[in-house]
Amino acid sequence: MPDLSLAFASHWQNLLAVSWFLLCFKGYSLYANRAARHVNCLASEMHQYRVEWMKRMLTRDNRIADTSTIANLERSVAFFASTTLLILAGLITVIGSTEKAIDVISDIPFASQATTAEWEMKLLLMVILFVFAFFKFTWSLRQYGFAAVMMGGAPLPTDEMVNQARIAYALRISNTMSLAAGNFNTGLRTYYFSMAVLGWFVNPWIFIALSTLVMLILYRREFKSRTLAEMLISRSE
Repeated sequence: MPDLSLAFASHWQNLLAVSWFLLCFKGYSLYANRAARHVNCLASEMHQYRVEWMKRMLTRDNRIADTSTIANLERSVAFFASTTLLILAGLITVIGSTEKAIDVISDIPFASQATTAEWEMKLLLMVILFVFAFFKFTWSLRQYGFAAVMMGGAPLPTDEMVNQARIAYALRISNTMSLAAGNFNTGLRTYYFSMAVLGWFVNPWIFIALSTLVMLILYRREFKSRTLAEMLISRSE
């Protein structure tokens, strides 16, 4: 097994690039999760829509449309979970043919010369990211399943229940769905940041630039996008 610590020691750019990537990846996730509690963003607004959805669901006898929507959400998550397994299989295959991959990248302009140890280090980071994404997607899938079961056991409009209890039940289902959506969103963020890791195969500085770019794109989409503006307008009407 190659000594990966030597690769870092001899190329400080790699250490700097990985450190900056981890700061962007983890730092943005922490910021987004905390900011969602007191700042308008896609996550906070979608939670409010889910609350309204569940309140309306409790007033309907026929809930086929509601269960169909949950099923559509589950299919989207399942698609990404299965795709992640295919990507992991591809990465493991590339690990077995590192020398050929190095020869391909070496022909790209501005590509830095990389040793076998460095390539394995980069591929290992990609594997870790997609394993992390897989666990997030599968947990999100299970949480949507829990929400579906809770919806199936929801009281009917004809059932005798005080209004406060109905609202509390709607909040429990919407909270469960928001947890599922949060894990799905984390998996998607991991996909975005894994695209930045591709730049590391060319040059550490490109890796740093792409990590920063991905973080800015995610921030704009979640906190400053036109979609968010439309959702805010719709809820204020």
